[in-house]
Amino acid sequence: MKSLSTTLIVSLLAIGCGEFVVVNLNSFQIQVVSSPEEYVSGDAARIEVHVPDGVIGDSVSIRVNDEVQDIEFIPTESNSLEAVLKGLSMGQNTVTARMANGKGYQETSIIVTNHSSVGPMFSGPAQTPFMCTSENHKAHTGLGDVLDDNCSMETVVSFLYKPQGVDDLVDFDPALGIPSDVDQTVTLDGKTVDYIVRWERGTINRFIYSIALLSPSEQIVDSPDLSAWNERLIYYFQGGVGIGRYQGNPNRQRMLYDYGLANGYAVIYSTGTRTSTHYDLEVGGETAIMTKDRFVTAYGKPMYTVGVGGSGGGIQQYVYGQNHEGLLDAGIPQYSYPDMVTQTIHVGDCELLERYMDTEVLLNPDSKWATWSNRQWLEGLNASNSVLNPFTGNQPGSTECIKGWRGLTPLTFNPHYGTAPGISQEEQVAVEWTHYADLEQIYGTDEHGYARRTWDNKGVQYGLQALRDQRITMPEFLDLNARAGGWKPAHESVQEAQPYIDSATELDIHSARNMTLSPDDSGYPAAPRTTADPEAVRAAYENGLVFTGELDIPLIDWRHYLEAELDMHNAHQSFSSRQRMLNHDGDASNQVVWFTDASTESARFDQTPMAFEVIDKWMENILANPGSSVHDNKPERAVDSCFDLEGNLIYAGGDAWSGILDSEAPGTCTEKFPLYSTSRIVAGGPITGDIFKCALQSVEDAIKQGVYGSIELSSEDKNRLQEIFPEGVCDYSQGDIYKPTS
Repeated sequence: MKSLSTTLIVSLLAIGCGEFVVVNLNSFQIQVVSSPEEYVSGDAARIEVHVPDGVIGDSVSIRVNDEVQDIEFIPTESNSLEAVLKGLSMGQNTVTARMANGKGYQETSIIVTNHSSVGPMFSGPAQTPFMCTSENHKAHTGLGDVLDDNCSMETVVSFLYKPQGVDDLVDFDPALGIPSDVDQTVTLDGKTVDYIVRWERGTINRFIYSIALLSPSEQIVDSPDLSAWNERLIYYFQGGVGIGRYQGNPNRQRMLYDYGLANGYAVIYSTGTRTSTHYDLEVGGETAIMTKDRFVTAYGKPMYTVGVGGSGGGIQQYVYGQNHEGLLDAGIPQYSYPDMVTQTIHVGDCELLERYMDTEVLLNPDSKWATWSNRQWLEGLNASNSVLNPFTGNQPGSTECIKGWRGLTPLTFNPHYGTAPGISQEEQVAVEWTHYADLEQIYGTDEHGYARRTWDNKGVQYGLQALRDQRITMPEFLDLNARAGGWKPAHESVQEAQPYIDSATELDIHSARNMTLSPDDSGYPAAPRTTADPEAVRAAYENGLVFTGELDIPLIDWRHYLEAELDMHNAHQSFSSRQRMLNHDGDASNQVVWFTDASTESARFDQTPMAFEVIDKWMENILANPGSSVHDNKPERAVDSCFDLEGNLIYAGGDAWSGILDSEAPGTCTEKFPLYSTSRIVAGGPITGDIFKCALQSVEDAIKQGVYGSIELSSEDKNRLQEIFPEGVCDYSQGDIYKPTS
């Protein structure tokens, strides 16, 4: 069971959640509370000096690099004095607190490392070319002109209010007085106030950031009004798929998140933590630290910080929560995946399998693959006979591989495909436009100068479970695996065709021109498979791109159940994350999974406000009982649950999702919301979906291990398997052989 350590208990009692340095209140110590002390940015930091009982600010002084600072201390309720350091030098600063006592004085020091607000701090050299936000996108923020090559813009503070009967915030000039039609709101702590918002935005780490909170009492640019702040902070992470080199498109609705503001939360946001801008989660984590640093330094230390956001926004909560302890105290990941890079493992199979099945249907219209729902047997992901397919003239029949993921393979793999707004034609040609190249500083480059890749399908037996279930025959299984192929290395790739490149004259919906296929697609010899670069896989793990389950904060993982729509946010992902947490330390009790039913014919109920209520009670319990575990501090509603179309509870309980990760009978929610899988799970892999490179075993050993179930293999079958897999087939029981051992 996860529990809070004694030192963390001391820290929670002293400063609430969300801090980065553990202290002992019985000693005289100084700490940075706005960020890790090695990752301060913008020349300022909020500090706390922990002092013995009865010590007042007049008896404590602060020196930075031996220069006495003119600081006004604010006493807190936890035997500490709080202040903001300004004017820090770049690099290391020695910050010393001196406390007078009856025998003279006592000193304590820390080293604070200050970085430019332009960045980077730890993510490596700044990416070039890098384009600034377009004028159209910048209009969402009201920011002014770009000032330099880092896309810097002057910080702007303005004020907005919500008119009565209107669902949006509008600008107003405080000098003209409070508008007569201003609406009111009741905050989480029961205050009824005018719905007036202070909105700060500018640039941090080259991305656009935003800070918003209620400001009903005063509207002064240089002095934030904290009278209506409930002392809780929301970090709104946003999703999408991007490949970098762009400052990003700020989303006004997320920056000015109505639920948060109306309830008195402060809300922070950055285009650098929006995955439609980029999927460099090292840069993203760095940006999140810097953005929160700005808030805490300028506004104050929150009681706790809770993340929220869907898809890539959910990924960021899992990954940053793992990589940057103290950044988040709780999370509400929506439509989540454990991480991005392990999704490419099975998504990279999609077009290989779709091409194979489409080819079979062309050769034989009565093929079993002409029945679209059968494709789930190979792909694992759901398939439908009724969902319309734009690639067949909007005829019924599609798969999640098509509706959810088509186009992602070239965006991930093909160095010739992909653009960023404002990049010249010359730069388009000169730059490698892939996910891997966007993270070149992490993955490194191969001998041809292209970014290394993590994708591998050597030894993967596509359709293995379908064979075991006797949905496909042994000849079909052998034919599939002989012809599936892999992906060409980057230096052999060619540009995409239609429908990805408008000017192209050929049609290639599967990106087959970039596949490694057998001559005449015959399967003789078998189509070559693809091998991952071990250095790329190692780097992905070591730089925190993979969620390995090391996370101990309250999480409510919520999604609408969208399987019937073939939506890419497939439901098994919540349990992939849970199993990774169980694999890490045997405990996933800090994660709660909620599903809400959804329909294309009615508005979807948003369970997020309920999640915020439960998280707040959970955090309240943790603060009140820091000696108890995260699990033991769970409130009654922090339990696995499922809800109907109107958000009404169907079932809640520890057995809600039984039968998914255990051998128990299916729970009520499991039966109501059935899960699908992936091509790698069908091929024998685990639900975690996190094996880049499987260990290989001989066909003979696989037979002895019962890999083929009750299927009896003839000598001809064995010989053919050995021809297709001369180096052996996957033995998933050994895990990822490229994963670092320490």
